[in-house]
Amino acid sequence: MKKSKLPHADSIRELAEFCDTHDVTDFEDELEEVTEPVFVRGNAIKVPLESVEAEAVEKIAKANGITSCQLVRQWVLQNLPQKATH
Repeated sequence: MKKSKLPHADSIRELAEFCDTHDVTDFEDELEEVTEPVFVRGNAIKVPLESVEAEAVEKIAKANGITSCQLVRQWVLQNLPQKATH
């Protein structure tokens, strides 16, 4: 039995790096069709903000070394009742 050359990784970043440096046609005999989603994203909620509000969020996020999305998510999680997050 021939050893697979495809990486076994759960990281999207690792898989992307592999795909950036390899030709998928070299592995056609190892590929299989997937009929269900592999990576499922969470739900998104749009929050309408005035420009000055969005700029303030960006400034606070940058000062904390995170993205504005991460900052807003932290704020939401901090203010949700514990029952709602489990």
